[in-house]
Amino acid sequence: MNHPVSGISRRARVLSAGLAAGVLVPLGAVATATPAAAAAAPQVTCTSAQSGLAAKLKKDITTALKNRKGTVAVGLHDRTTGTTCTLRPTTSFDSASVVKATVLATLLWDAQKTGRALTSREKTLATDMITKSDNNATSTLWRQLGVTKVKGFLTAAKMTKTVPGSGGYWGLTRINVTDEQKLLALFTGKNTVLTDASRAYVLKLMGKVVSSQRWGTPAGAPSGVAIHVKNGWLQRSTHGWRVHSIGAFKGGGHDYTISVLTHGNSTMNYGVATIQGVAKAVHKDLAPRTSAAARYTPTVTPREAFVSVPGS
Repeated sequence: MNHPVSGISRRARVLSAGLAAGVLVPLGAVATATPAAAAAAPQVTCTSAQSGLAAKLKKDITTALKNRKGTVAVGLHDRTTGTTCTLRPTTSFDSASVVKATVLATLLWDAQKTGRALTSREKTLATDMITKSDNNATSTLWRQLGVTKVKGFLTAAKMTKTVPGSGGYWGLTRINVTDEQKLLALFTGKNTVLTDASRAYVLKLMGKVVSSQRWGTPAGAPSGVAIHVKNGWLQRSTHGWRVHSIGAFKGGGHDYTISVLTHGNSTMNYGVATIQGVAKAVHKDLAPRTSAAARYTPTVTPREAFVSVPGS
């Protein structure tokens, strides 16, 4: 499935990348895309019930982002220590494939209302959508649900600033860190929106993402910690590359979620490196006794060559 850069024309690769995320990219404009200048960024804000942890996280996340270009938004919540960190919590981004987690949640929420189980067809589509980030499966489920049901779920989930992409372009759904953290909270804790069975199903699929897509928030996670992740990546003519990662982690005495959304990246790899710098700082601070050798490292380093693979 993976096509090397040398085997694809620039035009074909750009077109494929756009189609992969439910977006048609204006070809003529891509060559001129440049990273957004690093703005005079707002400060990382952290609070914690554990003495000293908030200050350490604030310092280490800030250090990880020092001199990184583009726009980065961060959300962290650890139930165990009552810790929360945010950076640009309300800044809006194109979702790319991160929205697939919302599509699955909507499917399950809708099925719950009539007390039905997912069909075998729906389970196959959901599995392909989350574990392989398959775009055709996502488009099929998006059409089946319709934007009205997606909006219904967003209302129930209180994801008030998430706006579904129009015209079938689910990859252009607008998201922010605050809403992504609300979504992860629904997946990881008891609530009235998703049943325990639905939550377990989502986490099961997010825990089986193929190795080449397990980059991002899992980077640096302690061994023995359960990892659940969904990533997204997309290049457009403005704001360069959008590269996102949302993850839920449980084990080692902690139960925490991380969302990192970025745009204005010069390449996909640049965005991945930014996200992983933040993730490594968070995992290190929440599990300081874990040796570096025992930390999770993504199996495959993502390359721009992969943009032609369904799943951006």
